[in-house]
Amino acid sequence: MLLDWGIIYHYFPFLVMGAILTLEISIFSLFFGLIFGLTAALCKLSNNFLLRNIAIFYIWLIRSTPLLVQLFIIYFGFPQFGIDLGPIISGILGLALNVGAYNAETIRGGIIAIPVGQAEASRSLGMSQALTMRRIILPQAMKIIIPPLGNNFIILIKDTSLVSTITVVELMLTAQRLIGSTYKPFEMYLAAAFLYAILTSTASFIMIKFEKRMDKTRR
Repeated sequence: MLLDWGIIYHYFPFLVMGAILTLEISIFSLFFGLIFGLTAALCKLSNNFLLRNIAIFYIWLIRSTPLLVQLFIIYFGFPQFGIDLGPIISGILGLALNVGAYNAETIRGGIIAIPVGQAEASRSLGMSQALTMRRIILPQAMKIIIPPLGNNFIILIKDTSLVSTITVVELMLTAQRLIGSTYKPFEMYLAAAFLYAILTSTASFIMIKFEKRMDKTRR
């Protein structure tokens, strides 16, 4: 049986609208995921017992439970305590918390890869620990952690398909709704897969260009 290209052509603009929302959710989730990740990484490296253990617990909890369960807890569970964030905010928060835990380990790995002597030399010059981290350690660590952070972003784009389970009408749910009216699951899922590939390939291309620019500044 041949593909019904006419159906794909007719409904493709609707899928593109879903893809745009997917991209928006991904960008917001990446932004907050970087904040969560950096905060958790610094807390885990802290000498403060409470902050360190909170970060360890957060990273352990997120990395050892499925993203789908985390989304359900936020969207379906939080309203039980009077916290109703709505589907889009719940989706962004769930994705950000999830990718943040993985970013935390990536960022922490980049920080500890910087020789300890550099921090000691900075402190001997009178720089505070916070200033040393901001001006000496983090700029160097960024060159190490950019590639794995880019991989996390690409995974994040694909993980946005799970927010369809909490009624966010992004690319996946748009495809599912169109299947309900066209009865053409193969065509709709194929078109959705094509758009996901476009999004992830574009993100990968941008990250490669950014890595090359970072390499030039390193020399």
